[in-house]
Amino acid sequence: MKKLYYLFCFTTILWSSSATAQVPGDIPLVNDLKSIADDFASPAANSIAYQANGGWFSSAQTLDRWKFEISLHANALIVPDSRKTFTTGSYETLSIQGGARNAIVPTAFGSSSEVFFEGEIAGTEIEPFQAIEGVDKSFVAHPFAQVTVGLPYETEFAVRAMPKLTVNDVQVSTYGAGIKHNFSQYFRFNEPDDFQFAAFAAYSIFDIEYAFEPVDLAEFAQLNAIDVDADVWTAELLGSKRYENFEIFGALGVASSNFSYMMQGSKFGLNTINEALEDLGDSEAQFKGDVGFNVYFNDFKVSTMATAGKFFNLNIGLHFRI
Repeated sequence: MKKLYYLFCFTTILWSSSATAQVPGDIPLVNDLKSIADDFASPAANSIAYQANGGWFSSAQTLDRWKFEISLHANALIVPDSRKTFTTGSYETLSIQGGARNAIVPTAFGSSSEVFFEGEIAGTEIEPFQAIEGVDKSFVAHPFAQVTVGLPYETEFAVRAMPKLTVNDVQVSTYGAGIKHNFSQYFRFNEPDDFQFAAFAAYSIFDIEYAFEPVDLAEFAQLNAIDVDADVWTAELLGSKRYENFEIFGALGVASSNFSYMMQGSKFGLNTINEALEDLGDSEAQFKGDVGFNVYFNDFKVSTMATAGKFFNLNIGLHFRI
């Protein structure tokens, strides 16, 4: 994210259009820039549905009433190579420098690129700008803590939090709450070692901030970071089976994420830039599956969970019951 040259061009055009009132001529170029930005950022935004949902549960069984469990988790998103690049499309105003019809350029997870875009507006050539540089990562990790309490009617409620953590100029934070209800209680066989069946729902807030070298647009604005904010709703059905100190579990569900982008910086033009970026917000529902196992000890257990879908996420948890 070190070279957000397209944002410099974008904001300069917005500034010029506000001063000269040449709005109609600017619309095609603005659409092109939004399309490039959306292709660049959408894999990172879509991955949030997997990062935000790892480790919410480790069993269909629920805690006894008013019992607590404190757990520490390590989450790791595996980024496939197919999500590190995208192929440019046909744009209204912009073209690839050198005359190529399309090119492969990085997404937010990719590395750098030698591809430059060029074009013109109202008969004036735009200075060529480089394709956006990604963070060049195949593995995105973050920790968080979670507290779960047993409620009446074999229900439990969980909350989780991770204040902002900075890794390589990327800040990540997450907060959320979830609820689980056991359905095996309504059937004849409901011993601890019987197959257990439950439903789970959660709401998570996930925020990622990518910092980059400040871009100074004279008196108009100074930009130094971009935020990707997401609200994630999750609903899943899960089952588990315990064999003495070992337990396996699996789940199927859907995660719906609604995300938006916002620039960070200063000066009066910042609001204008963020208003233009509002159109990049999007929402998407994704189906996912979870599978994992637990190993129980005297006072704690260790859990593992693998989540598969468009991305692959791994979670390891250490759980202490009080």
